[in-house]
Amino acid sequence: MTSPSALPSAEALFDQMADAVYLIDPVTSAIVWGNRAAWAMLGLSREDVLDHSVLSLQLDVTGLPQWSEIAAAIRGQECFTFVGRHRHREGHEIHVEVNTTHFCLDGHAYFLSVARDVRRRMALEKDMQSRENQLWFALNEAADGLWDWEIATGRLFFSPQLKRMLGYSPDEMEPVLATWSDALHPDDRQVVLGILQAHLDGKRVRYEAEYRLRNRNGRYLWVHDRGRVCERDGLGAPTRAVGMVQDITARKELELQLQQLASSDTLTGLPNRRHGERFLEAELALCRRLGLPLGVCFFDVDHFKRVNDSFGHLVGDTVLQQVAEQAQASIRRSDLVCRWGGEEFVIISPNSNRAQLLQVAEKVRKAVMALAGTPRVTVSLGVAAFPEDGDDVEALLGVADGALYRAKTRGRNRTE
Repeated sequence: MTSPSALPSAEALFDQMADAVYLIDPVTSAIVWGNRAAWAMLGLSREDVLDHSVLSLQLDVTGLPQWSEIAAAIRGQECFTFVGRHRHREGHEIHVEVNTTHFCLDGHAYFLSVARDVRRRMALEKDMQSRENQLWFALNEAADGLWDWEIATGRLFFSPQLKRMLGYSPDEMEPVLATWSDALHPDDRQVVLGILQAHLDGKRVRYEAEYRLRNRNGRYLWVHDRGRVCERDGLGAPTRAVGMVQDITARKELELQLQQLASSDTLTGLPNRRHGERFLEAELALCRRLGLPLGVCFFDVDHFKRVNDSFGHLVGDTVLQQVAEQAQASIRRSDLVCRWGGEEFVIISPNSNRAQLLQVAEKVRKAVMALAGTPRVTVSLGVAAFPEDGDDVEALLGVADGALYRAKTRGRNRTE
């Protein structure tokens, strides 16, 4: 019988393991110890791993706030399982299954994580699956996530990729419809549920929607979700539906940026003339239909050319930004102020008569006068009101422009 003293040390045994083992500080996420596979699996050195955050290895967990939530989940289970991706030194991904336990030793809390490279297992499972399951696997790899809804029982399967996209582990996300519907953005929920119900009722060939879905961190991702009923009972009622989800957040953010550029003035951040014209046409049509008044105010910066000539165009740009801020702060929430061009601005005030718009114009004039710094500037303003000054956009803008001209000729820094 071999004596205990002749047996290899625990550390030597750990170094013979094929799986990576990490001892982690739960608070800081720092790796305080690891076996040889902990760095060799990733093409790293011992120094690259020890005393570094375990988050530096992960592709699916980012930031201490998310780590804090996962740490809390680990403490709440005997063994917490997470399927994710580790980053190899050469840039490729290693799919791993990580099992983590928690314990205390000498008054210190630790997490012990065992990470297994599951790439070979995933390949074998793919080869062993039936034609239907192979198709499901292919769809799962092509999408950011799949779902399978057993309508009759209410059970809703979320694929590991879908859970990972939302920041959850494979053991999280209760498999019920409410888990998904409660995560819908409040502004999107009614529309999305309506589209889904219309498909279940046979009014739509398929279910397809773009909407915002809340992830584990409380951030909303834009997703493209599509699916259809694949099974029905003897009476034709839907019993099962499947679908796939794609993360389109990057595309949506780019679209929103392009829309913002198309309708906004880059210097002041205000809506531009194009947006203002569309807004004025739409609001005038609405006020005409409802029999409500509408006001338009033209204003510009007095002697603005002198500002540019005396102080330079950078100072002139700052003046325009300050005037825009004061105008924006002076109008009602239902009003719109836009940069018309150069130093000219327009305020559009639905459901405001001439007297009310004159009050808004005076508020803007006084706010600009109160601006501190050099140069001190003023604005002149001209107002027009529907219906007394005209029944169309061109007439109202013409009257307001004429009033602005009178304010200029009568001394500037006034409202006409």
